[in-house]
Amino acid sequence: MAKNVPSDIEIAQSIKLEPITEIAEKIGLRKNELELYGDYKAKIKLEVLERLKDKPQGKYIDVTAITPTPLGEGKTVTTIGLSLGLAKIDKKVITTIRQPSLGPVFGIKGGAAGGGYSQVLPMEDFNLHLTGDVHAVSIAHNLCMAFLNNALYRRQINIDPKKILWRYVVDVSERFLRNIITGLGPGDDGVPLYTGFDISVASEAMAILALTTSLRDLRERLRKIVVAFTYDNRPVTAEDIKVAGAMAVLLKDAIKPNLLQTTEGTPCFVHAGPFANIAHGNSSIIADKIALKLTDYVVTESGFGADCGMEKFMNIKCRYSGLTPNCVVMVCSIRALKMHSGKVNVIAGKSLPDELTKENLELIEQGLCNLEKQIENAKLHGVPVVVAINRFTTDTDTEIELVRKKAVEFGAEDAVISEVWEKGGEGGMELAKAVVKACEKKMQFRFLYELNWAIKKKIETIASKIYGAKDVQYLPPAEEKIKLYTDLGWDKLPINMAKTHLSLSHEPSWKGRPKDFTLPIRDIRASIGAGFLYPLCGEMRTMPGLPSVPAGTRLDIDKDGKVVGLF
Repeated sequence: MAKNVPSDIEIAQSIKLEPITEIAEKIGLRKNELELYGDYKAKIKLEVLERLKDKPQGKYIDVTAITPTPLGEGKTVTTIGLSLGLAKIDKKVITTIRQPSLGPVFGIKGGAAGGGYSQVLPMEDFNLHLTGDVHAVSIAHNLCMAFLNNALYRRQINIDPKKILWRYVVDVSERFLRNIITGLGPGDDGVPLYTGFDISVASEAMAILALTTSLRDLRERLRKIVVAFTYDNRPVTAEDIKVAGAMAVLLKDAIKPNLLQTTEGTPCFVHAGPFANIAHGNSSIIADKIALKLTDYVVTESGFGADCGMEKFMNIKCRYSGLTPNCVVMVCSIRALKMHSGKVNVIAGKSLPDELTKENLELIEQGLCNLEKQIENAKLHGVPVVVAINRFTTDTDTEIELVRKKAVEFGAEDAVISEVWEKGGEGGMELAKAVVKACEKKMQFRFLYELNWAIKKKIETIASKIYGAKDVQYLPPAEEKIKLYTDLGWDKLPINMAKTHLSLSHEPSWKGRPKDFTLPIRDIRASIGAGFLYPLCGEMRTMPGLPSVPAGTRLDIDKDGKVVGLF
């Protein structure tokens, strides 16, 4: 990245936006298919799918990455920049990405609109509320909790208070709400219950929003949500407590994808925002389906590394959508590869001194094992891979050439420098050309496992083939759940592994490519409405906490009413 350039928000605010109706017109959306939210954002009505049902589909590209580091690899920047690059070489393109949670925006991460000259605009709206979809998910989720508590209080269903699965949600990072006790007042205030809060994007309602294919399907999935069990182990659903219909009403507008634009006026669909740990970490099926009918290329993005969001994209999202990708783009950076050597804790945007070039190359050589494994993970699904090397000003040509050469040896179709942060579409043209070429390659897409396999076989396949585990250990709660879910007929659902995103393994500190380890499964939970089981590998946080200096401390309004400090 170049030095002495404006901040992301300064760049965003300097760009003249096109009216969103003009962005829509570029891709063939009609005015009556839009619901406008001011001049620069709109929702897309689902009726457009019926009009476009006979149109051929465009090429489908998933952008993923090596295992993330605290430095960030530039995955969203590359996702948007690739789209800009495709437009520069005269390809019709739409980007589809998730809406960010306010928790990370005000917490440790900041915004998620990309950066530099490769952003989604208006970036303030994108990062802050947008059209209120996350709030709609929150209120639908908490309404379900209220109905569940009411059913328990009035003894309408024989609910076991110790087997209540549903918790509250709020879209901020607040560690004090992770575990709470409610109902501590007089008798009419309810009964004391041990519960807690998750962040809104960890809600099953959010996962459902991302995986649903229609309003009718949304209603059906909400009906199936299991919120508790009775004393005799019968599942209690949202339909049983008579709240599924009301939840669908609250989500009837949130189901419509949002249309925004990029820094170079290309269209971007922003829709849904499920966690990539607890949920599947991908934007909505509906947005992708609409986009694929409107354009030649659709560039989407999976959360975290290829072992996390991409694996779930392939084996969960693609199963429910019926769509298959034509290419995977694997983002990496020189500094992140050095960290994956396991010998460097933090490289704050800097290479080691020039006179230590040999040591620099040795660090990269040792960290390249992570890139090798993540390329392997994509190819396990039969999809061609293009590596995008997100270049920083501190990277040397020798370092770049080493990574490029090794990536091709590992099985990538090509490895290309990406400079989209600094140069926008101009910096993504070579990547775009490589992706177009890869998309023309004949491929045979395949899932990692079959749905009719036993729960353990599916878990062990992911653990061994994707993570590189030697064995899987099931703790007693997990063994109990496997028997229960099999008895209930839930064993045919796909598996959504819940583990740290900071390592191929369950242990965040294990960098590179861990081998010969045992993966512990401490419990298995069920998202029946969303349609997956999620084994817990180690400790999982569903409610983040704020760092010592939250990102929100930088945010303010200037004298002209503009947002400042957002990045």
